[in-house]
Amino acid sequence: MYNLHPLLHFDKIRFIDQSLNINTSAMQSFATDDALCLSISSELSPLTARLWVHDRTVVLGIPDSRLPHLNKGISYLQKAGYHVVIRNSGGLAVVLDQGVLNLTFIFPDGKKLGIHEGYKAMVSFIEYLFSEEEEAFDVYEVKGSYCPGEYDISVNGRKFAGISQRRVKNGTAVQIYMCIEGSGAERAELVKEFYTKSLENEQVSYEYPAIQPETMASLSELLKKPLKVSDVRNKILYTLNEISSSIITQPLQGKELEWYTKRMKQMETRNEKVL
Repeated sequence: MYNLHPLLHFDKIRFIDQSLNINTSAMQSFATDDALCLSISSELSPLTARLWVHDRTVVLGIPDSRLPHLNKGISYLQKAGYHVVIRNSGGLAVVLDQGVLNLTFIFPDGKKLGIHEGYKAMVSFIEYLFSEEEEAFDVYEVKGSYCPGEYDISVNGRKFAGISQRRVKNGTAVQIYMCIEGSGAERAELVKEFYTKSLENEQVSYEYPAIQPETMASLSELLKKPLKVSDVRNKILYTLNEISSSIITQPLQGKELEWYTKRMKQMETRNEKVL
């Protein structure tokens, strides 16, 4: 029996499914997670899981906003048909589209959590989610991937998922992007070209990733079987039902909508300044 991380031992969980809202801005997702962190901090909401998908969007991290020729990189992405959003946290560029499923867990008691516990809980959930698969998942930084990190999830050296974390007040949002469908290498080529145009061989103090597209793949490529975002969405909901006593499906409401509106304005202001 697989032992889930202690953070995933809960009786009640709130589930928000926004995986069908593909044409909304990714800024809305980051504002939503901030609002949920504030709600959990105020004990207005239990631990929450949220699914989200955004079509043809490249999300940049704060370090990306300091690229010397960022305007040229953004112009390239826009001409390729992608929206560009700068998120309110660290990390680096990632690609979102209809084949990429994002999952956020918002945990309470953020100030008591060690920095690694949220990451480990997410890894634990993903390993449990796919525990019936024959392929083993590895967890380490995949050099040559985009937005590399210690908790990259890969199969045989090819990464399909990455995890980030953001703490707001006493709530911690742990976010994972999972490339489910399509070509991981094609997504990586897009990000590679973005950095090429944004750097123009200029020497900078920050070490941006030297992307090798062959290090990225989708889960359907790695498992060698057709797999859709909707399949994984259903699998996540089934698993949450399995590990909890009750699931509440409840959109943002009341004070949460006020927090969301405020955070959304902050996101828009930040993006207007840079983009």
